Amino acid sequence: MADAVRPGEQAGAVELIDVVKMFGDFTAVDRINLTVDPGEFISLLGPSGCGKTTTLRMLAGFEEPTAGELRISGQPIAGTPPHKRDVNTVFQAYALFPHMTVAENVAYGLRQQGTGKAEMGQRVAEALDMVKMRPLAERKPKQLSGGQQQRVALARALVNRPSLLLLDEPLGALDRKLREEMQIELKLLQSQLGITFIFVTHDQEEALSMSDRIAVMLDGRVEQLGDPYTIYEHPTSAFVAGFIGQQNFFRGRAEEGGQAIAGEGVTFTSSRPATGVTEGSDALAAIRPEAITVSETDPGSSVNVLRGQLAGISHLGDVIQFVVNTGSGKELLSRVPRTKAPRLDTGQSVWCSWDSDHTYLFPADQAELVLADPASDKAEVLAGN
Repeated sequence: MADAVRPGEQAGAVELIDVVKMFGDFTAVDRINLTVDPGEFISLLGPSGCGKTTTLRMLAGFEEPTAGELRISGQPIAGTPPHKRDVNTVFQAYALFPHMTVAENVAYGLRQQGTGKAEMGQRVAEALDMVKMRPLAERKPKQLSGGQQQRVALARALVNRPSLLLLDEPLGALDRKLREEMQIELKLLQSQLGITFIFVTHDQEEALSMSDRIAVMLDGRVEQLGDPYTIYEHPTSAFVAGFIGQQNFFRGRAEEGGQAIAGEGVTFTSSRPATGVTEGSDALAAIRPEAITVSETDPGSSVNVLRGQLAGISHLGDVIQFVVNTGSGKELLSRVPRTKAPRLDTGQSVWCSWDSDHTYLFPADQAELVLADPASDKAEVLAGN
């Protein structure tokens, strides 16, 4: 492990200062600046190839930055080998030793450090208690479920009591229900321990549900950094708007000083600041599905209203999703709470409407940054050409 934290420094604080990582001519990480507070749960979120895992690997010591500086607990860590950093890493592939028991797997790092038998036993028991795996201490990994193996990997990472835990998509191999359960448990565990967690994921729901802050990454840079509410409600680019949750995107020409666009036979007005959108310029309007109301009757407004034909209805638990073919032949998604959803049939004519506070406007040159599928690297506009 690294040297003890000096007086005045906070264990678990992380700083990335103008960090660059090159692989040949390819820039994987492009001048990232990021500060993580002690005890914070921060997620690095983005599509494949955005630089999030490379950033994590540099903190872990598996890669060295091409330029810039990394600090953990106030200390520069350049050149410090992984086993001497006050850091542990949990990967998607848990890499448990199949011939060892659960307890032996957790104790492995302590044995490598020469920890005494009595202390090692106590710390292994404490770590297994943290993840509710002590009753299974004598089982082998092949006798465990995926979620149980994930807990063992966490216990093995925590038994050394690091000030910083790095997690590289550790829930990616679990089924949806178990993944959601583990998200809750992982956040509760982090809160109880007070350890700094840096979590890498491409799953926006996962990041939103657990993080104190989220760094949305694209092309090796941090596109936006903020708490989940700010990232979701106040995206600063079309990419962030499209990657976090879902959006309906439409093209048009900006009017009214850049606070509205006309396109698709509709005027989209917004009460939100629209940075980079000027009157007369091409622009994008974005509206989230949950902001859109679907009705059989004309709402009587000339703005933020689209008429179309109901093409599909999906029952998503407590939400009903409507797919509406607009007058221009494009599809619009609306998601309405089941208790407020109208009884409609496919094929009938409907009206879609939304409030101006739910219209986001962006410059049209950001269109290529909009992801239709957050898990995909294919960039395209959801609606509009």
